[in-house]
Amino acid sequence: MTTSTLDHAHDDHHGHDHAHHDMPTGARRWLFATNHKDIGTLYLWFAFTMLLSGGVLALMIRTELFQPGLQFFRPEFFNQLTTMHGIVMVFGAIMPAFVGFANWMIPLQVGASDMAFARMNNFSFWLLPPAAFLLAASFFVPGGATAAGWTLYAPLSTQMGPGMDMAIFALHIMGASSIMGSINIIVTILNMRAPGMTLMKMPMFCWTWLITAFLLIAVMPVLAGAITMTLTDRHFGTSFFNAAGGGDPVMYQHIFWFFGHPEVYIMILPAFGIVSQIIPAFARKPLFGYASMVYATASIAVLSFIVWAHHMFTTGMPVTSQLFFMYATMLIAVPTGVKVFNWVATMWKGSMTFETPMLFAVGFLFVFTMGGFTGLILAVTPIDIQVQDTYYVVAHFHYVLVAGSLFALFAGFYYWAPKWTGHMYPEGRGKAHFWLSLITFNITFFPMHFLGLAGMPRRYADYAVQFTDFNMIVSVGAFGFGLSQVYFLLFVVLPTIKGGPKAEAKPWEGAEGLEWTVPSPAPFHTFENPPLVK
Repeated sequence: MTTSTLDHAHDDHHGHDHAHHDMPTGARRWLFATNHKDIGTLYLWFAFTMLLSGGVLALMIRTELFQPGLQFFRPEFFNQLTTMHGIVMVFGAIMPAFVGFANWMIPLQVGASDMAFARMNNFSFWLLPPAAFLLAASFFVPGGATAAGWTLYAPLSTQMGPGMDMAIFALHIMGASSIMGSINIIVTILNMRAPGMTLMKMPMFCWTWLITAFLLIAVMPVLAGAITMTLTDRHFGTSFFNAAGGGDPVMYQHIFWFFGHPEVYIMILPAFGIVSQIIPAFARKPLFGYASMVYATASIAVLSFIVWAHHMFTTGMPVTSQLFFMYATMLIAVPTGVKVFNWVATMWKGSMTFETPMLFAVGFLFVFTMGGFTGLILAVTPIDIQVQDTYYVVAHFHYVLVAGSLFALFAGFYYWAPKWTGHMYPEGRGKAHFWLSLITFNITFFPMHFLGLAGMPRRYADYAVQFTDFNMIVSVGAFGFGLSQVYFLLFVVLPTIKGGPKAEAKPWEGAEGLEWTVPSPAPFHTFENPPLVK
């Protein structure tokens, strides 16, 4: 990307007196927020709250699985825990966290004064807390929360109590929020870039979010359709998924995964964008193969629509379909491999330093690639049929989603927090957070590969006695990982917000982009007069 310079000629006295006179205060500032930075902050706090609550559900699961036999929870409640852990983490933590980053950084990176639709931006955030409340409250209705797995497969989902309806409504609300957020992101990127900022000069983070937003608009209505059909099956006498009435429960899986597989990329493409910003900054080199990165991201998005049934190799589909989905899935590994190659090539012969953002980015690269390889193994139909619904699959998607999405989010926090808060985070504690997270993550999820290969099924509250040792290790690791994130909140995030060394406008020597041309913390109103990108 070319070096961006700002035309400060008449920006100074305009920008700065604006920052004081119409900045709302108190509860009004947050309740009626239309400023992209405030809304980004709200998203990030919401996501972190959901991360911790989803984490508590996970630790309850691991407490039960510490030893064989039923210690703490009835199997029915255990299934509610596994289901709600998945829904809360996917729709409540990972997705809103990336939208928080988008709200904060996209206007700063493209030189826009704000997001395109400020009030809609406010609305799309405030849809989320009621949805989260519905999910939490569903534990307390008769029959408890839904226990159909986060995928909500029929016929289980058509037989649950009212907790299932609450989950359906919560997902509808969150889906509406996602669609509005995506429209906002697309219009902001396409219509509000600063003069001279062509699409191919845009930071990779903006590109990955632009493509992700199109994916969201394409697939959220598909999820809405699947859960609406479930709702009508439950209450209005239809039989979409009831074989006795002429329906087909496998059809639910097709519809769900036609949403669900692009959704997996929705949760990782913005992570690719964050990592593509950080690695060049700390290697002090431009991103290797920028154009190929853009095309690889786009091709991942396109291919993500033709691989959905690799989640369904054991449903009895014809061999020709199995072959098609197997090869299509292997094909999607190619653009992902291109990205990994480009990141490594960017670091090659760079003058690298390893501050916390870079540590998390390199950690992401290492562990995400491992998750990618297990995904490639699961793409092979005969292997997948053996390990389907075992802990091997659990290991695979946590390597992609925790070490992928979550590590990239941490990397992004450490990279941009100086711009958000005006303070440098405590470097030593950041590094401690990285090493604690990386080590406990691997202690938690690596043994799951062996459990899965040995045949331990997932989503069971009890297991055969030969799996005890690995499960004990996994549970200990899980508590370590959870406590590492509490450490991150108490000893990194809060101290950074409260104080710490003042951050310069550009705290990282190798960082490029418009966001580093505004002061730290970024003023309430930025780019009142659009900057000129040279």
